[in-house]
Amino acid sequence: MKIIPAYSLKKYNSFGIEAKAKAFLAIEEEASLQRVIATATEPIVILGGGSNILLCQDVDALVLKNNIKGKKLLRSFKHQVHVAVGGGENWHEFVRWCIDQNYGGVENLSLIPGTVGAAPIQNIGAYGVELKDVFVRLEAIDLQTGERRIFRLQDCAFGYRDSVFKRKYKGKYCITKVVFRLSKTAKVNASYGAIKATLKEMGVTQPDIRAISDAVIRIRQSKLPDPAVLGNAGSFFKNPVLSKKQFKRLQTAFPSIVHYDLPDGTVKVPAGWLIEQSGWKGKRVGNTGSHKNQALVLVNYGGATGKEIYTLAMKIIASVKQKYGVQLTPEVNIW
Repeated sequence: MKIIPAYSLKKYNSFGIEAKAKAFLAIEEEASLQRVIATATEPIVILGGGSNILLCQDVDALVLKNNIKGKKLLRSFKHQVHVAVGGGENWHEFVRWCIDQNYGGVENLSLIPGTVGAAPIQNIGAYGVELKDVFVRLEAIDLQTGERRIFRLQDCAFGYRDSVFKRKYKGKYCITKVVFRLSKTAKVNASYGAIKATLKEMGVTQPDIRAISDAVIRIRQSKLPDPAVLGNAGSFFKNPVLSKKQFKRLQTAFPSIVHYDLPDGTVKVPAGWLIEQSGWKGKRVGNTGSHKNQALVLVNYGGATGKEIYTLAMKIIASVKQKYGVQLTPEVNIW
């Protein structure tokens, strides 16, 4: 293992921001991680796919890139399987592997950037499915002690784009393995209108998990810019969730507001709609801006600093707050 000092993180973050780590090391196995923890003299930060971070400054820490790989069938039941996956595996490659094995459950989460180890932190979700729906447990290494700990579903406190790893245990663990519960006889979830419409365009009347994945990929590619071409981190903000009372007040003032009623009685309002109605969609400010096809996506047109993008985000938050009285919250982690 060779720790590299003053290492550029530009190619390790999907915004393409130039920032340096005090030191950098790629970790290929859990034992190596534990050895580094035992000898490290500076703080440790774990980096996954870099697709959900905004680097606003150099990172004054030892940055460990999680490259722990592997996929293993643990248990097979009549209708389900349990599969263990290394935290450094690419998420979308894992989804496509599941489809090749005819394991259902994660097809709606196709083309979400990032790694398997980062997925529980965010409780990633799309088109009616969240990671928690297929989650069994994970293994993580304490970055202070090097000890392994198992987190089960109830330990993770999953919420909307949230988990205990974004709050109580933020920055305290490296997730090395995740175990998923997948279906051998999947019932596809095509309830979202965009999926239904796309399947119709594809000429698919009886979709299987591969067709659902292909439809989701088509939708995402039509809305979201490729980070390899235009730096971005996907959806920058969470969709605000309001109480029924809050929403009714808002709807009285803005009768055409787009919204989705949730099972618990709350109401989700698309952040992209709020941003667009506030005049930001497609607007460029210096080297950054809100994307022309999806207002929720902030982009780096080239040469933007993390601070520039952060400043734009704060202006958008203030603008939406002033017009609608709704507080937007970044989904992206600010470093």
